[in-house]
Amino acid sequence: MTAQSDEVDRIVEAWTTQRPDLDFSPLGVLSRVDRLSRHLDRARRDAFRRSELEPWEWDVLSALRRAGEPFQLSPKQLLQQTLVSSGTMTNRIDRLVGRRLVRREADPGDGRSILVTLTDEGRIRVDAAITRLVDAEALLLDALSRADRERLAGLLRKLSLGFDTTA
Repeated sequence: MTAQSDEVDRIVEAWTTQRPDLDFSPLGVLSRVDRLSRHLDRARRDAFRRSELEPWEWDVLSALRRAGEPFQLSPKQLLQQTLVSSGTMTNRIDRLVGRRLVRREADPGDGRSILVTLTDEGRIRVDAAITRLVDAEALLLDALSRADRERLAGLLRKLSLGFDTTA
């Protein structure tokens, strides 16, 4: 083991001693991804909490914010971006309307449909949350150079694309 060992190195070393017949290289990669995911989850929850948002609220509000002016999407578009059921989305929109973070508006292109629009308060909250989030995520990656970050992003993208096409 090197001078810069982590807990995963110790776990893999112990397993290799106990089961030398197995290749533990996947454990070395994915256990680290799992551990980093926990740190990321904590950082995200903290950024959202400090902006008085729940993670599910962030999902909806950030989709609307990313849509650009006038910051509105149909419920169907929100479903596609957040990957929740129709009933769940209706409940989420209702709750966000109640908090005055979004409003429902008639779709001018289709009188039978509605659009969900981000309110000024919703935009202020989501902008604060994204600022806090990128700051927190930058701290998590502080040990990596820009080149290392880009290389890691490329490798994770390659891995992720394999799952995205089979899902």
